[in-house]
Parts: sequence; C-alpha cells; structure tokens
Amino acid sequence: MKNKLNDLNNHLFEQMERLNDDDLTGEDLNMEIKRAKAMSSIASNIVSNAALALEAQQYIDEYSGHVRVPEMIKVEEKK
Repeated sequence: MKNKLNDLNNHLFEQMERLNDDDLTGEDLNMEIKRAKAMSSIASNIVSNAALALEAQQYIDEYSGHVRVPEMIKVEEKK
C-alpha cells in the first residue's frame, strides 16, 4: 500500500500551514478554505475506514489467537 495514515497526517498539517498564510486573501483564501473542507471530509472517511479495519482485525485476533495490525495502519520503522 502506497499511502499510510502518517501521510494523511502530513497532508493535513501542510493544509493547515497553507490556511495560516497571512498573504492569502480574497478568492485565494476562499479556494483554500474549500480545499481544506474537502480534505477534512476525505480524511474523516479514511480515519473511519482505518478504525473499522482495526476493529475487525481485533475481533479476528480474539477468536483466532493471532495478533496482526491491518496493513493500512501499520507504521514503518525509520532506518
């Protein structure tokens, strides 16, 4: 899987930095606000999906005796 929740976190912080730009005004600011709202909506869906995957895996682990983290929420160790 290419994208991880860490990537989502980075995108959201980048968006927050764009919104915090004091030079952004008028139509540019309005477009950035619309973009931020769209990103927030999509991010909420991604987080909900990851939470559901984790919950499902926890049920599987409970009944199978194996412990595993869904691929979409794994955090890679830095080398």
